[in-house]
Amino acid sequence: MLLPRALAKKFKELLEDFPVVVVVGARQVGKTTLVQQLLDSKWETVTFDPYQDIGNARADSDLFLRNHPPPLFLDEIQFAPEVVGALKRYLDRHSKTPGQYILSGSQQWEVIRSAAESLAGRAVFLDLEGFSLAEAANEGKTGHWVKDWLTDPEDFIATPQKRLSTHFPLYEQLWRGWLPEAQRIKSTNVGVFHQAYHRTYIERDVRVFGGVDDWHQFDRFSRLMAALTAQEINFRQLGRDLGLAPQTAQRWLRMLVGTFQWFEVPPFHGNVIKRLSGKPKGFLADTGQVCFTQAIPSPQALENHPLLGAIFETAASGEIRKGIALMSHHPNLFHWRSHGGAEVDFILEFNGRLFPIEVKLRSHPSGNDARGIRAFRSTYPKLKVAPGIIIAPSESFHRLGDHEYVVPWDLAPHSESA
Repeated sequence: MLLPRALAKKFKELLEDFPVVVVVGARQVGKTTLVQQLLDSKWETVTFDPYQDIGNARADSDLFLRNHPPPLFLDEIQFAPEVVGALKRYLDRHSKTPGQYILSGSQQWEVIRSAAESLAGRAVFLDLEGFSLAEAANEGKTGHWVKDWLTDPEDFIATPQKRLSTHFPLYEQLWRGWLPEAQRIKSTNVGVFHQAYHRTYIERDVRVFGGVDDWHQFDRFSRLMAALTAQEINFRQLGRDLGLAPQTAQRWLRMLVGTFQWFEVPPFHGNVIKRLSGKPKGFLADTGQVCFTQAIPSPQALENHPLLGAIFETAASGEIRKGIALMSHHPNLFHWRSHGGAEVDFILEFNGRLFPIEVKLRSHPSGNDARGIRAFRSTYPKLKVAPGIIIAPSESFHRLGDHEYVVPWDLAPHSESA
């Protein structure tokens, strides 16, 4: 059974207003499935290939478009970036009617850079990741609790909350990860699936980029980055650990970012200029891939693993991004660490307010777990700081302090996505 995606409504609304909609995200997150579920029979689909020039699109992209008139879905566009330029020329000469083209791709260096430059004002972008917890529980169609909280925190606090009916316990969900295919297969095949995903990523996506001379070393690098999920990144230290130049480590990390395998959260400073100079905090996209690369063979093995807390925070970071993706105006996302050592895992900046989030892997967070949020509030007394929340595997939504609340990690959404 195909589970509905929360971004489906937003996708259809964008298609009604813009000539080109570009759906981007890592491989196997469901881009093609999302698009094809929502299109009718009048749409033609062309899927490009890294080795074969489908329809002579790379050699003569203008002729290709004349032979494939809109409405047209161009899948895996990163393998034929020449078509983007031809698309611009076509739209310059013809009507800007909405809903003519859909592009999808899994490498933002080519797709986003080319499309953003060539199709400015004509194309909009939709970022798709693996399932949110609500989508995995077949309740994602109604939205996401992060969107509810950011839109109206006072109403969010006052509204009775309910939890999702999840298919898997916490540790198994973290171990499986969030890719759609990982939700339906037997547990005995989860490791095989992630091994195939990792191998295909290295051999197909990264090779297309080029710039990697030692594939064995790059494989070690990607596994080390998985072990460093939910940490601040020091490129010099990273290079020393693997015997790489800092520039090589930084370039390879950009490759992970460029294929949607790694996400970075910049530091928050009251001084906007200083935000540019701090160390970002990084997260691997999928917790299942973290478990695979660290040879964690089962949910039971994850239970006592030293990376468990980081893996849970990685899952929370993904939930925050997926909630943000539903919003018409995206908030800014930061992490915060003071010179004295106080820290808050995530700070969201939206509508003139700051929304602090802590992540704690315990069923009964205490007041001590909110000390980072309180330190942040006292450090910036002149800023508008919303009530803070602690995401935890708790059984209920409840108040923890004067301005802090515990939010179960499996909280259900209560508004329609928009």
